[in-house]
Amino acid sequence: MKVLVTGATGLIGNAILKSLHARGISVNYLTRNKGKLDSLENAKGFYWNPDKGELDPKSLEGVTGIINLAGATIANRWTKAYKSKVLTSRINSLQTLYKALDGQPSSQIRTFISASAIGIYPTSTTHLYEESEKAVDDSFLGEVVSQWEDAMDKFETLGCKVAKIRIGIVLSDEGGALPKMARPVQFFAGAAIGSGEQWQSWVHIEDLAEMFVYVLENELKGTFNGVAPNPVTQSKMTKILARVLNRPLWLPNIPKFVLKTLLGEMSYLLFASQRVSSKRIEKKGFVFQFPNLEAALIHLYSKEEQL
Repeated sequence: MKVLVTGATGLIGNAILKSLHARGISVNYLTRNKGKLDSLENAKGFYWNPDKGELDPKSLEGVTGIINLAGATIANRWTKAYKSKVLTSRINSLQTLYKALDGQPSSQIRTFISASAIGIYPTSTTHLYEESEKAVDDSFLGEVVSQWEDAMDKFETLGCKVAKIRIGIVLSDEGGALPKMARPVQFFAGAAIGSGEQWQSWVHIEDLAEMFVYVLENELKGTFNGVAPNPVTQSKMTKILARVLNRPLWLPNIPKFVLKTLLGEMSYLLFASQRVSSKRIEKKGFVFQFPNLEAALIHLYSKEEQL
């Protein structure tokens, strides 16, 4: 088996590549940075430029599965220009891949798996969201994910099995949300945000990587929530993080208006509440190594201590 991965040089991409390599699966990856064509071990890099619709056709030779992770991070200030970049980076990447695949034999690509996000679900402190939910969050993020997934659906016309993995808050000791959440706690300035009652559906990065590979190997199709089985409220996440880091929590909750002043519209990410179910992927036979938050955090921070 040979897999083509976009976004392979990012946090999630690196973790997926490790899982693929552990199984002896060959990997090609696409990068728009020609200086990174040989930057990843056990993988072969090829140039592409989704903004111009360019893709090296050699990257598809022998490939039977594709994992798409391409897209600009949402964790930057949401200016009008950057919001446009968040959307176009996702849509252009999919359109470039589709155009390249449309000229390939239909039987060559068996599976197409793309990252998505739980931000498509409406914010709620009471609802438990499953993949069958039809409502879309009335926000910039909900709009982006909805258009992103619509573009993914087009790949079904190529005769391959299409899977979408709606990713929650990814916990990693190497980057992403966790270090940003942990930093104030480590410096004795940790506090819950807003009411603290908003739900946060999280996943250990190793479980998420294994989930992508599981969907690939089993040629699953449809939508799957990329979250652990036990979401927690923001207040509880802060308390568990403080306990794992052995730090006290003594400050009052951070008011919503403070973060909105500092971060602008992007602060919506901190107050959105999505309690999301992982039952569908579990029913397909996937087993989480880290189903509970405290054990996941202990594992991540024990890794840091060993370095």
